[in-house]
Amino acid sequence: MRSGRGPERPNCDRATIRPELGHNLGVHSDPAEAYRTRLSQRRATHERLTQIDRQFSYARLGIFGLGVLIAVAAWQQVLSSWLLVLPVAAFIVLVRRHERVIRQRDEAARAIAFYERGLARIEDRWPGTGEPGDRFRDDNHLYANDLDLFGPGSLFELLSIARTRAGETTLARWLTAPAAPADIATRQEAVAEFASLLDLREQLSMAGSDVAAGVHETELISWAEEPATLRPPVARWIAAALTASVVVTGVMWLSGGSEGPLQIALAIQVGFAWPMQRRVERALHRAAAAARDLDTLGHLLEKLEQQQFSTPRLRLLRQAIETGDARASSAIRFLHQLVEMHDWQHNLIFLIISLPFLWGTHLAWAIEAWHARHGRHIRRWLEAVAEFEALSSLSAYTFEHPRDPFPEIATSDATALFDGHELGHPLLPEARCVRNDVRLDESHRLFVISGSNMSGKSTLLRTVGINAVLAQAGAPVRAASLRLSPLQVGATLRIQDSLQEGRSRFYAEITRVRKLADVARGSTPLLFLLDELFHGTNSHDRLIGASGVLRSLLDRGAIGLITTHDLALTSIARALAPRAVNVHFEDWFESGEIHFDYRMKSGPVTRSNAIALMRAVGLDVPGESDDARTT
Repeated sequence: MRSGRGPERPNCDRATIRPELGHNLGVHSDPAEAYRTRLSQRRATHERLTQIDRQFSYARLGIFGLGVLIAVAAWQQVLSSWLLVLPVAAFIVLVRRHERVIRQRDEAARAIAFYERGLARIEDRWPGTGEPGDRFRDDNHLYANDLDLFGPGSLFELLSIARTRAGETTLARWLTAPAAPADIATRQEAVAEFASLLDLREQLSMAGSDVAAGVHETELISWAEEPATLRPPVARWIAAALTASVVVTGVMWLSGGSEGPLQIALAIQVGFAWPMQRRVERALHRAAAAARDLDTLGHLLEKLEQQQFSTPRLRLLRQAIETGDARASSAIRFLHQLVEMHDWQHNLIFLIISLPFLWGTHLAWAIEAWHARHGRHIRRWLEAVAEFEALSSLSAYTFEHPRDPFPEIATSDATALFDGHELGHPLLPEARCVRNDVRLDESHRLFVISGSNMSGKSTLLRTVGINAVLAQAGAPVRAASLRLSPLQVGATLRIQDSLQEGRSRFYAEITRVRKLADVARGSTPLLFLLDELFHGTNSHDRLIGASGVLRSLLDRGAIGLITTHDLALTSIARALAPRAVNVHFEDWFESGEIHFDYRMKSGPVTRSNAIALMRAVGLDVPGESDDARTT
């Protein structure tokens, strides 16, 4: 066992899976300076484009005014009406160029937000600036709530820079389910390469709209994999023939011929189109919703298609978004154009003109053809982009915390291992983060942690747990080094009672502990983190119950930590020695104030601060002296 900043770790000869990544090789040595430099550049670009935007607005207004003057002059026969072509053409050119400037300005604004949030993470000002991932909260998960994985100020908010809901879902899944060692190794390689691609991460951050309005993967995949809406296929060619007949008879009528053939052609067309109108409208409506969802995906795919990768995992993901003869982003752009062409019918004049030509029907069939060709690829595009975004999120953390190393995953021995040197909590500001060493192995499988309120016991449990989560997600860890075997994590730090379910906290706790006991029977060892074990019952039953449960967990190969205020429970370590040891956190009173050093020390705690703390806040507690009582 080591405590505080103890002696050097003993060498281990187990085989490990860990890429030779060092301390995040290729990552900028001063990420804050890199962000500040780029932030200054993007702000200058945004200001310049804002000025150009203003100039284009004035120019458009001037050209419009000139066009009005020419129109008035032409109406009074002072100038030729052909001169109106000049301001109209100039206005169209200005509009197109103005739109490009506005798009570039908006991209610069998103880049500014990207670097501002990155600096907030580096400077520990990030809580409340990102997506908290509340939709992933699960009270029944074995550790998600206990380790603050989701919600305001959570690990998810610190990590996620995903632009799509699918990317968020993938990152959440990685945090809530440990990966296989081989998978961890490939993620580490990919994250290390992605960390050096700051330009790509910036470009991905500028793609599309906010996550709340981004890709809804369930609905999109449902549309992509549903059967064809329009049938039979020959109807498409019948529609084309009918439109051609209307054009031909219309030209004949305009050339002085009889209107009868045109009327017959229109009547046949109505008889053909009316029975399938609902299916046409459904196909167009569903495609419009899909095109909106695909817009964000298309922007992301376009950026990724332009990037070449070297690590195997990223290269495989890059191949997954390829569709043969057509680029995924180009295919999505074409669908978007089809939907836009349908939107033209929202203009009443265009609607009247387009009806005789079966405009909506032809667009619906074109969308059906697109669906038949590309629909089967959408799930693969989504999965690839989602994994890219999850890797990008982990790589941003890697870039912003160059001192945090990738962990080593020991795989050749089934014995549980967690060996962390200078472990810190990644959600705590670096200035307030006190680091401790924790080694759990075959010799010492359990730490019984005693100490007063606020001394750091629960924080140590969370520190161990959250670093195990990061390690098995493929991310760097907040430590000088960490070596661990594959572990299943389980905790009881946030167990609550439930008035609606009629469940006490004690019942909720023993139910969770039962689940952890079941997990411990599996092939992967359990890392358990039990806060104030069974404190909802009397001391006698608590001691007997805790001793039995912990002995059973250790017999099944589990490792872990428990905390306690009840000094009677420190006897558990003696009963389970040498597999269990006592450690503690200290506190002391000075000038009426309580102080902590948050460093783990050997042995059980020998002092209690409860009486002194009650007196410090003004409670009238009789009996003992003002000094803390020795136990």
